Amino acid sequence: MAAWVPSDALGRRLLCGTEYATVRYVGSVPPTAGIWLGVEWDDPQRGKHDGTYEGTQYFKCRHPKGGSFIRPNKANFGVDFLTAVKDRYALNDERDVQHGTKNTLVFGKKTVEFVGMDSIAEQQRQVQLNQLVDISVRECAVSHAGQKEEISRTCANIRHINLSKNLISSWETVTAIASQVQNLETLNISENKMKFPSTSTFVSGAFSKLRILALNQTEITWAEVLLCAPGWPALEELYLTSNNITVLERPDNVLQTLKLLDLSDNQLLDGNQLHLIAHLPRLEQLILRNTGISSIHFPDAGFGCKTKMFPSLKRLAINDNKISQWSSINELDKLPSLRSLQCHNNPFMDTEKNPETLRQLIIAKISQLEVLNKSEILPAERKGAELDYRKIFGNDWLAAGGNWNPEKNKPSEEFLAAHPRYPSLCLKYGAPEEGELKGRQPLTLKNQLLTLTIKCPENPEQKPVEKKLPESMTIQRVKGLLYRLLKIPGSELKLSYESSKLEGKEVELDNDLKPLQFYSIENGDCVLVRW
Repeated sequence: MAAWVPSDALGRRLLCGTEYATVRYVGSVPPTAGIWLGVEWDDPQRGKHDGTYEGTQYFKCRHPKGGSFIRPNKANFGVDFLTAVKDRYALNDERDVQHGTKNTLVFGKKTVEFVGMDSIAEQQRQVQLNQLVDISVRECAVSHAGQKEEISRTCANIRHINLSKNLISSWETVTAIASQVQNLETLNISENKMKFPSTSTFVSGAFSKLRILALNQTEITWAEVLLCAPGWPALEELYLTSNNITVLERPDNVLQTLKLLDLSDNQLLDGNQLHLIAHLPRLEQLILRNTGISSIHFPDAGFGCKTKMFPSLKRLAINDNKISQWSSINELDKLPSLRSLQCHNNPFMDTEKNPETLRQLIIAKISQLEVLNKSEILPAERKGAELDYRKIFGNDWLAAGGNWNPEKNKPSEEFLAAHPRYPSLCLKYGAPEEGELKGRQPLTLKNQLLTLTIKCPENPEQKPVEKKLPESMTIQRVKGLLYRLLKIPGSELKLSYESSKLEGKEVELDNDLKPLQFYSIENGDCVLVRW
């Protein structure tokens, strides 16, 4: 007997054993007899070809070995939502039979048969289903909604549904299920590879009360999100991780209620994509882990000013990205509501070996921050960080035109770009006193310049370079200069120097916040660069 194949099998999701796949072809494959299903596996290692067999291309795959042909009797096209619920929560008729439920009761040696026990058991099942509020049918092979109105008739009190990793093939199926759940608040349909609307569609009321929606690993694009979004008028949290979203568009009159957006594990084209979602009025939390961004910039605001972008943003996660410049951290001070930041695993953090000093730098640069990398910033810690910052970069401030006399205090644009909070810290605590800076009042810039030779001992092809550097220049800034000069990643640099007076003795420049003068470097000394 031939196996049954659904009339809409093309494009449907299926299970074959424990492997997930999408049907790309239904039909014959000569010279063999009978019907075959051409499938593209979620795991391309499971496949054998790209949809081409004996020189004929029957379907296409993204991966050259991602496809196979299977017989229909090997395919599991899934079950309806209610069947999965009953199976998961042991409320199915078949399970009752398997567990020996009978319409009889034994009193002593007498067996009494009860008429109407079937209807009583059914009523009990209905009561139990109606009591369910939070339902998880993860990995239960759900593929369709089932009979019309059956869900609303039997599960009237559902508010939260986990439908992740099932066999849902289209957004229409999700809508068909949700439309029968009157008070649906939370919906997780992650790990379902499905088709989403490609044009504007009728706005269903199915999601009118939905507050939390997870669409992780569904292959949805941002354009498709915006097409579906008119149907989510009350949405507060949207999770879109691992969807290959590369470009964003500005949401017009949609997602205006959104408080949390998670775009982690999508490789965004660049940091400027963030400007397109910067005017969501209620967005409080933005999660951008591993999105490939290398810089953050808010061009509408100058040094010491607040941006109009992300007006409500309180919590930002930018872990595991490619941010290499401290200027991006300076930019975060422009966010008017930012209180919490997670920024682990970015190249800029490698510029300072001491994690405590690194933390102090970030705290000093972002004025309103209360939590850094999940650790609370206490008032005493903030004060200490800001005082240290003011002192550490005091010589740079002086060298750049800073002065204790307010009338003569005109630090350069370059200094303000690198330290935009420095003027406000001077207002808060006063300018750093001469005693704090070891009494080193600047003479002329010329007198402060050191003539140094830059060598790369491990790269003989790189010829030595002679540079004039201010003795007040920090090691961190020296690394930044060398990064541009030698075109090598600043995060990987290791610096040391050899004194012209003590041949063979090498001193490591191991604290990025210290100036060159801290190490007693003099004219004619040699800076050694390794990476």
